[in-house]
Amino acid sequence: MTNRYETVFILTPVLSEDQTKEAVTKFKDLVKKGRGKIRHEESWGMRKLAYPIQKKSSGFYHLIEFESEPAFIEKLETEYRRDERVIRFLTVAMDKHHIDFAEKRRDRKSAGAEGTEAGDKPARAPRKKKENVDNN
Repeated sequence: MTNRYETVFILTPVLSEDQTKEAVTKFKDLVKKGRGKIRHEESWGMRKLAYPIQKKSSGFYHLIEFESEPAFIEKLETEYRRDERVIRFLTVAMDKHHIDFAEKRRDRKSAGAEGTEAGDKPARAPRKKKENVDNN
């Protein structure tokens, strides 16, 4: 029986773009070799960490949503621990509510990306000027 999982991992910020892509490809291939099926993938890019990890204050975030056997998760997390490029990771099993939320978020994100362009942003209302009032 396969379950649906979501894994987020943070790569060290000292990697080049090619090294980052190589690391992500390594983990995607690992999922595929473990008879998993990748459902969705997002690269969140470089983000600031909430607190320093290994004396680093930022990292490359990446999310992979996939289906696999529960026994595979242990192998995946072992690979995360062995890879020195990964500074933090989290893998969670998705229940039906989590899956619905993730699909709605993706739909909303894709609809927002299709319908808006740089020139389509709504204009801000002008600020009201404060009047100088003398209390003399």
